[in-house]
Amino acid sequence: MFSVGDKVVYPMHGAGVIESIEEREILGQRQNYYVLRMPVGDMKVMIPTQNVDDIGIREVIKGNDVDKVYEILQDHDVNVTNNWNKRYRENMSKIRSGNIYEVADVVRILMKRDKEKGLSTGEKKMLNSAKQILISELILAEDSEQVDVESMINGYLGD
Repeated sequence: MFSVGDKVVYPMHGAGVIESIEEREILGQRQNYYVLRMPVGDMKVMIPTQNVDDIGIREVIKGNDVDKVYEILQDHDVNVTNNWNKRYRENMSKIRSGNIYEVADVVRILMKRDKEKGLSTGEKKMLNSAKQILISELILAEDSEQVDVESMINGYLGD
């Protein structure tokens, strides 16, 4: 169970801070919800407290783990399939996992591929989504600003 003020990651949506825990009635059912404030896009998300384990909510990474994310971004070895459909499914699976290292890998692969060969519309959307998820967690993990985190990512990937 998480508490107000905890920094958590909501897979496929990004990281946020629990602002409150509220009881609400939605579709005739009363239940408790975590209300998350997301740093990217400044939006609020409500998550049923009873679904936390099923959804894969986890705490934001700490110091050494941030360094590992930046190491992944610096890795220049990109070995992925040329089959668009297979590559898209693999990358989507990594994003859904909620694992920050997998998301960082997707950002790295897609940014490098974009520079070399360009991306399809679907992959551009995927890159944007993965990047926002990655940025939101790094903002909270490092207690920094969005522009600084984006600059670091772009610097590592030579953008």
